[in-house]
Amino acid sequence: MRYKYPMMRATICLAVLSVCGSASAWAALPRASGVPGGVAIVDVGAAGEAEPEVRFQGRRVLTVVDGERRKAVIGIALATKPGRYEAEIISGRAAARTADVQVVAKKYVEQRLKVPPSQVDLSPEDSARVAREQKRIRQSLDSFSSAAPATFSLRTPVRGPRSSSFGLRRFFNDQPRNPHSGMDIAAPTGAAIVAPADGVVLDTGDFFFNGGTVFLDHGRGFITMYCHLSAWDVKPGEQVKAGQTIAQVGATGRVTGPHLHFGVMLNGNWVDPALFLPLPPAPKPPAETAPAAESATPAAEPRQTFRP
Repeated sequence: MRYKYPMMRATICLAVLSVCGSASAWAALPRASGVPGGVAIVDVGAAGEAEPEVRFQGRRVLTVVDGERRKAVIGIALATKPGRYEAEIISGRAAARTADVQVVAKKYVEQRLKVPPSQVDLSPEDSARVAREQKRIRQSLDSFSSAAPATFSLRTPVRGPRSSSFGLRRFFNDQPRNPHSGMDIAAPTGAAIVAPADGVVLDTGDFFFNGGTVFLDHGRGFITMYCHLSAWDVKPGEQVKAGQTIAQVGATGRVTGPHLHFGVMLNGNWVDPALFLPLPPAPKPPAETAPAAESATPAAEPRQTFRP
């Protein structure tokens, strides 16, 4: 069944944690990046020990087994200031211990725009709607399911050029707005969006800013979000498989054109989706034309080799 966005016209990502004795091999942890909006990978003990409860800044953090060790995979909020932080590790009746999490500065791009006030200030009706929607959205994002993620190595959810806009800080008429919390992928309206990994649909809906939206739970606070959809093909509670079509690209909500806003969350913090996706291919160097072979018969004009 397809769930269409109202009045929208098409005009214009669990390799299950396999247990091999006491030491399971975990594939494809996200790329570590100890910056605001990044991911910290912290060793919290031997793989054979009972799984501890790990918390960072008051939020539960997921842990996975990586070879002989257990690792905590910690999402660092964009608002985190550089410095040394501590992850709390609680293991049975033993005294709680801590592990250091070092966060270094990262300079994200800023963008300052002059726009009509009507595009910045919401009406009372729209403000009330946004407030209601934020409570509903937060309910999904605060979930912490028991099943471990299948993998952190995500498929790209839709084909198209990726922007590097994660963390972009916009100022509208010198008024600061929240940093951009996801990756924009350019694609035409109606392009298929696939689940980047196995998961369960937390919620779907039409929201003021996000437009048509789907939330997927991949396990233990590892959540992905898909916004500005023209239609979606899943419903809350449905289990989806990696590569399954879940929605179509659109231009719904507060946007200027069709694209997918793709968000990744760990322990309640939006983190850079690029850390979970395959690296984009390196640009190929321009090909050079080999010099032409000399002819036994002289040509009327000398031959030339052109280089792009």
